[in-house]
Amino acid sequence: MVGLVLVSHSAALAAEAVALVRGIAGEEAPVAAAGGTLDGGLGTSVDLIEAAVRGVDQGDGVVLIPDLGSSVLTARLLEDDGRVVVADVPFVEGAIAAAVVAGAGAPLADVLAAAEEARTYRKL
Repeated sequence: MVGLVLVSHSAALAAEAVALVRGIAGEEAPVAAAGGTLDGGLGTSVDLIEAAVRGVDQGDGVVLIPDLGSSVLTARLLEDDGRVVVADVPFVEGAIAAAVVAGAGAPLADVLAAAEEARTYRKL
């Protein structure tokens, strides 16, 4: 199953986003939070993201969903030959769409496509 890592500048935001994703999309997909720095501050940490990737990697690939700015740059350091990919998607909507499709057992390309489709969702 494809894993998901939500990368945020804030540990609390990443954890709450994971809780929201699981609450809406269900518990099927492996989803982890990687937020903040090692000392608990605001920022991003390659070490925390790597640990989260290891935690959700079941062999079918991992999608990293960063919130903004430098989290995107940090996440891109971990892209791995198409096995670990960064999604350029809205943080919450993309994560939920990806989790629903991943939880159904879809391959990495389909999970990434579902997340990317979230860019077109309109609220009004």
